[in-house]
Amino acid sequence: MLKHLACVVGARPNFMKMAPLLRALAAYAHVRPVLIHTGQHYDENLSDVFFDELGMKRPEVCLEVGSGKHGAQTARVLERMEEVLEQGPPGGGRYDRLVVVGDVNSTMAAALAAVKLGVPVAHVEAGLRSFDRTMPEEINRIVTDSIADMLFVSEPQGMENLRREGHAEEHLHLVGNVMIDTLLWLLPKAKARDTLARHGLRPAQYGVVTLHRPANVDCPQTLGRLLDVLHEASRQLRLVFPVHPRTRQRIERFGLSERLNGGGVLLLPPLGYLDFLALTSQAHLIVTDSGGLQEESTVLGIPCLTARPNTERPVTVEQGTSTLVGSDPEQLRVQLEAILAGRYKSGTCPALWDGQAAGRIARVLAG
Repeated sequence: MLKHLACVVGARPNFMKMAPLLRALAAYAHVRPVLIHTGQHYDENLSDVFFDELGMKRPEVCLEVGSGKHGAQTARVLERMEEVLEQGPPGGGRYDRLVVVGDVNSTMAAALAAVKLGVPVAHVEAGLRSFDRTMPEEINRIVTDSIADMLFVSEPQGMENLRREGHAEEHLHLVGNVMIDTLLWLLPKAKARDTLARHGLRPAQYGVVTLHRPANVDCPQTLGRLLDVLHEASRQLRLVFPVHPRTRQRIERFGLSERLNGGGVLLLPPLGYLDFLALTSQAHLIVTDSGGLQEESTVLGIPCLTARPNTERPVTVEQGTSTLVGSDPEQLRVQLEAILAGRYKSGTCPALWDGQAAGRIARVLAG
């Protein structure tokens, strides 16, 4: 009997997590995954290009919700997802399960729409907790996990979090990290590109910076001090900074552009995944507030200074190459000096982060 899965993506990180799962599900003739794109990210550099680079099929359904405040965006996804689920999959029938990944607004809203219609929910990347409820992503994670009955977990701490929250053991599956599946699959292709040559870079002789979280970019004093430290460090090591649209807007609005003049900081527009992976995989160090880069840098063995006070991915700090520096410019400076002086810690790759997580998930979904 054909099993229909509603597989939902909405924002940039979702694509890297869904792509390997769709490939793994293709091995099961009785499973029919339907890709649904909410359109939470609609910028071509942050959305469409990923379908091409990741080899993903185009979505069968597009909700086109666009950006907006959390409440409005969540409401649009909830309303439109409900209609899609009620209509059923293309060709007839009904959806047997909804599959969501990550922790964006689309993840939570789609899960809520499904469970209200009696469609069971599977959450890939379940159990991650920062224990910081000021983060919208943390609320999305908690709500999604609370209504899902199939929870795919990337690290042991996630299993403990879910047990503590009262989830039944038969609902929990420690499978590894699907983001790493994509990284390992595309790493050879990324390194074969001429990305470094185009920007005058040599392997291990530059660092990569990404900043976009409100705590780092919405306050002019905080952002200004972080940029000062980066400018100072760039005198010793060239830094490549693909600037998120939100961050570029704040830099210009706060009049901080001159803080990066005269140093070794190369500002770039947002990059496609392959060009970005080409940069990060060959960097000497990474400074970021991105959850995904904490994971990728750990697998790549590259020092990562995470500009957040907490993380929902503790294994990247406890076992991997990440160090939390918050929004503290002095902590950032100290750790940058340690890396440049060769005094930084080394890390190890977590168990099951081996490029096979999607296969483990697909076996459970197809069963």
